[in-house]
Amino acid sequence: MLIASPDISFEGAIALTQELLAGLEAEQYTDEATQKTIASLVQSQNGARGFFVTYLTDEQPLGDRPTPGMLAALQSAPDTVAPLLTKNLAMSTAMAIAHRRADRESLALGSDRVRSRTARLIGLVNLPNLIQELKALETSIQSDSGPYVEFLERWGYDPEQRQAIRAAVQTVLEP
Repeated sequence: MLIASPDISFEGAIALTQELLAGLEAEQYTDEATQKTIASLVQSQNGARGFFVTYLTDEQPLGDRPTPGMLAALQSAPDTVAPLLTKNLAMSTAMAIAHRRADRESLALGSDRVRSRTARLIGLVNLPNLIQELKALETSIQSDSGPYVEFLERWGYDPEQRQAIRAAVQTVLEP
């Protein structure tokens, strides 16, 4: 079984997640073992970031089919998972626009896939604080105030990107 140490690096988390995904594709891990591995990853910021960047961008269809164990693992660390899912939804939405502007359709399609997978996870993981994070992002876009203003400014999202992010947030918040 693969278990992340509490002080795993971002790069180490990427490598561990790649190993996990390869093992899952080869049907080497049970859902229980997968849950333990992912739960160990999402206990730290670096582990969670490495997991999401690898899982959400992986070209295998496994990313489109989260298992009950994966969802339970994500639910084990709501304070880490909720903001990262919120940011992943925003970043992938904005990057799809940026790639299309630069006429990089294949990269835009990859960003669309990350957005779609993130939205699916948001709908399945059922974290109350995730709804709060998404609403805070929406508020920051609407009023240019709130906890996500710095995030939006740091990445330089323009009005079109911000409106697309807001639309993506509204879509996942709809019942």
